[in-house]
Amino acid sequence: MADIIQDPAHSGHGDRLFLPSFCAVRMVFAVVLVAQILSFILVLAPLQTGGERWRDLGVVSLFVQWVALSSAAVLCLVRPLLSRFSNVAAALISYLLLLLVTAVLSELAHYILYRDPTLAPPTGDHFSFLARNMGLSALISVVVLRYFYMQHQWAEQVRAESQARIQALQARIRPHFLFNSLNTIASLTATNPVQAEDAVEDLADLFRITMRDSGGRISLAREIEIAKRYLHIESLRLGDRLQIEWNLDAIPDVAVPALILQPLLENAVYHGVEPMPMGGRIRVCIAQRGKRLQMQVENPVPANRSSSHHRGNRVAHENIHERLRLAFGRAARLEIDDRGTTYCVSVHLPVEQSP
Repeated sequence: MADIIQDPAHSGHGDRLFLPSFCAVRMVFAVVLVAQILSFILVLAPLQTGGERWRDLGVVSLFVQWVALSSAAVLCLVRPLLSRFSNVAAALISYLLLLLVTAVLSELAHYILYRDPTLAPPTGDHFSFLARNMGLSALISVVVLRYFYMQHQWAEQVRAESQARIQALQARIRPHFLFNSLNTIASLTATNPVQAEDAVEDLADLFRITMRDSGGRISLAREIEIAKRYLHIESLRLGDRLQIEWNLDAIPDVAVPALILQPLLENAVYHGVEPMPMGGRIRVCIAQRGKRLQMQVENPVPANRSSSHHRGNRVAHENIHERLRLAFGRAARLEIDDRGTTYCVSVHLPVEQSP
């Protein structure tokens, strides 16, 4: 008799086994709770009344908790082995193990209880006692294992859909960046062929990095490298009008979703620095504060901002916000501080170890 609550901490990407980990404290608590509810149902279900229900409840609760916790312990111990099999094979092995635990403990309980006539269960002979327990265990085990499998399938579907949406959102970023970069190279071709050639090489390196790493998390150091390559391409076009101030102190060894910082910088260049005749300075601050990582991009804004620039900002921010939501849920957030003359975007992420 197993827990019916999936523990997300143990259903991650390390293996694809449909069973959760029964070693966690939360799972053990759930096993005890579900087993006790089942005990109440077994004792209160019969229609006949009698003064011995509370005594029966104590005996039944003891036996059900014994079977439930023993089953959880066995599944906890064999889970590393089960993860090597397919889910179908793991389900069959788990089902047989649950029946075996029930059979062994039923035999042991029958021997102990029938030694004391005052504790003997009202189920009749040995065969009836064993058959009743095995039948209940067979039905409950099927229901519980089926529940775990359906929940696992649902989680896999959600994960696949989320990954597809993340890739679609990243694909919306790349054409915008590609068009800007090609315009930069085109403008340099006639005036400075050497710089144009350097820009082509930077663009090729940048896309090689992003295409290889865009599927998941990358180190913060690599994300900063991608951002700096992008800014170098833009600096070839904007020259001294584009100034960058990096406030990093020390780069934490943490993982972040790929292409989170670069779109913020692209937004700052396109909507902040580029429309201003004298250009401006973009400030990038990255710091780890406890168990959270903060990335902040601040840029100047022109005095007369067009509605199209406002819409462009909103689309880019909604894109990044959606990617953060898919990657971290409510644990991450994006904050915008529009101060009139400056525009500041802050991204707060939970700290994850670098891959």
